[in-house]
Amino acid sequence: MENKAERNTVQPFALDHRLARDSESILKLGLCDLRLARDSRWPWLILVPQRSDVSEVFDLTPLDQAMLTFEQVTVGTVLKKVTGADKINIAAIGNIVRQLHVHVVARVENDPNWPGPIWGFGQSVPYEEKAFEAMKHRILEAFQ
Repeated sequence: MENKAERNTVQPFALDHRLARDSESILKLGLCDLRLARDSRWPWLILVPQRSDVSEVFDLTPLDQAMLTFEQVTVGTVLKKVTGADKINIAAIGNIVRQLHVHVVARVENDPNWPGPIWGFGQSVPYEEKAFEAMKHRILEAFQ
């Protein structure tokens, strides 16, 4: 029986088309592709482990699980520093997009749906190009 950890080293990584549509890659980390969501209502980053056919954290090898945890903490810390958020929400939900991805979202008490969840609330509000580039730049600067 083939195990997923072995299969992940052979099959090429392919990003789900919905993640590609709704976010932009801004940085490659050790394990994950760090993506900035195009929805401007919340500062919202998405970590996508660059492994094929993975839908759950436990599908990753133990080393990749440790790397994902480290990258979640690092990205959460950076996002809090950049935004001054009251709370950083980190979640791997995946009911619609099954490819493993982790949302890292900055929340403030006066945001559009505080204290409720961001999922399923209202309509996405795309960034204006300059605002998107500015947010991307602030995040990347904070990694240095």
